[in-house]
Amino acid sequence: MKIPLAVRAPLATAIPLTVAGVVPWLLLGETLPRAVPAWRLVFLVPMLAGLGFGAWSIVLFAVAGRGTLAPIDPPTIFVARGPYEVTRNPMYVGVALWLVGLAALTGQRSLAWYALIVIAWFHLFVVLVEEPGLRRRFGTFYEAYVRRVPRWLGRRRGTHSA
Repeated sequence: MKIPLAVRAPLATAIPLTVAGVVPWLLLGETLPRAVPAWRLVFLVPMLAGLGFGAWSIVLFAVAGRGTLAPIDPPTIFVARGPYEVTRNPMYVGVALWLVGLAALTGQRSLAWYALIVIAWFHLFVVLVEEPGLRRRFGTFYEAYVRRVPRWLGRRRGTHSA
């Protein structure tokens, strides 16, 4: 039985909202600067890029993959288009961009450390849990995808500059 959309939608957003929103808000607490220097507004760019990248990925998971990022409702169809053509982990990249941008925007060391810990956790989770699971579920299709698309960001594999 497929989980109803009314349950799937909150599941799809609960994890990234907690990691990228609730925890940073708690870390900032009363230390949020009242005024941010104008030059720091440039860090809104990676934050907005991360937000867009992550949202696009979540929507593709739901629409094309027919699932969510919640472990109890994984996609049933492998998604390899849109942001998944640039990185195998666009949701994690989106959250990382948001957190790094937020830490730089606010100038808060606690957020910078949190961002580094989250990024390290993402990497370990991807390498030790997600990738082995995807190899089991999707086999040679996933292996071909791995050869073509980088784990994080970078030049697409098999492409050469002129």
